[in-house]
Amino acid sequence: MESGYQNFDYQGSDPSLGSIGQTASKSTITFLIVTLALTIFGLVQLYSASYNEALLNGVPHYYYVVRQLQFVGLAAIGSTIIIFLPSKVLKAFAWPLAVAVLVLLLLTVFTPYGQEKFGSRRWLRIGPLPALQPSEFAKLALILLFASYQGKPKKILLPAAVAFLYAALIFLQRDYSTMLLVVVLAFSMLLYSGVRLTKVVLLLLFLIPPLFAALFSQAYRIRRVAAFFFPSLDPSGMNYQVNISLKAISAGKLFGVGLGQGTYKLGTLPEVHSDFIIASVAEELGFIGIFFILLFFFLYALLGYNGARRMIERDRFLSALSFGATTMVLTQAILNLAVITSLAPPTGIPMPFFSQGGTNMFVILIASALILNVLRNANRKEEAR
Repeated sequence: MESGYQNFDYQGSDPSLGSIGQTASKSTITFLIVTLALTIFGLVQLYSASYNEALLNGVPHYYYVVRQLQFVGLAAIGSTIIIFLPSKVLKAFAWPLAVAVLVLLLLTVFTPYGQEKFGSRRWLRIGPLPALQPSEFAKLALILLFASYQGKPKKILLPAAVAFLYAALIFLQRDYSTMLLVVVLAFSMLLYSGVRLTKVVLLLLFLIPPLFAALFSQAYRIRRVAAFFFPSLDPSGMNYQVNISLKAISAGKLFGVGLGQGTYKLGTLPEVHSDFIIASVAEELGFIGIFFILLFFFLYALLGYNGARRMIERDRFLSALSFGATTMVLTQAILNLAVITSLAPPTGIPMPFFSQGGTNMFVILIASALILNVLRNANRKEEAR
């Protein structure tokens, strides 16, 4: 199909060409600034939310933020390379990464290298290496795999089958929230690949029974769902974190109590440096602080989806990369906010850029690097015209 952009006859003397190139370049710089701002602000808030937890656990007050910084450093090195990789090279990594992630998931579920924490077997530790969450890498692998099958509607079921396999293995880890994220990401990529909506709906209807069966296969999940719909049933149990989270958010009011001055993080709100970190941010920086976080995420999504739109007629692979990476980050952020504000049942969804979790932080930054790669390629192609 012929690109709609090719129907225009651009002349070298057209003064609008310079403005197009400048606008495109600004979008790349703006996205980089937004990503850096979210990363830096997230690290500052992580330190604020975690120093008391670190001291209680007998480690230095900077323990959690330093651990996070190690993964940020690794991601920075990887991102510097990824931003400049040609699309052919990125596409060549799709299946090797998919297979590698499958092996890691199998090791986590079926070997002694898998580690269990908080009732879930999500972590993999081999020798002196730091513990990793292979399920986080599964999201990146699926984005690359689905993107590599753009324009091949008859073969798009291959990455869909891989997604189903990933979801099954992640379910065996008792990580229902990540399994749902994988399913949402897979369906989003299927729709973006041009698969008819009727087929996607039929597939979803086929998966709804096993998803519900998985949801109600564990007693604690049943209690969480019941507590969500009937909060008064268990205010000090399943709903405790959410109730305290709402109190912390309310305490922040408009301007907050001040950076580092929050009190709910001092043992009142469990795991505040992880999934409920935004409640601590709301207490310390108030509605104004949350507004700016939401603004940065809005800009992140706007630029990411705009990159996908700009490349859709030029390089479907890169377009799908930007769409998938943006959808992954945005979906995770929305679900986390829904949980801490009692709009969704409590579940383990980390807040991108903010929550403690090295693997998640690494994956989020690599996904951002993929978006930057797409924006850079979009700029080059538009300037070449």
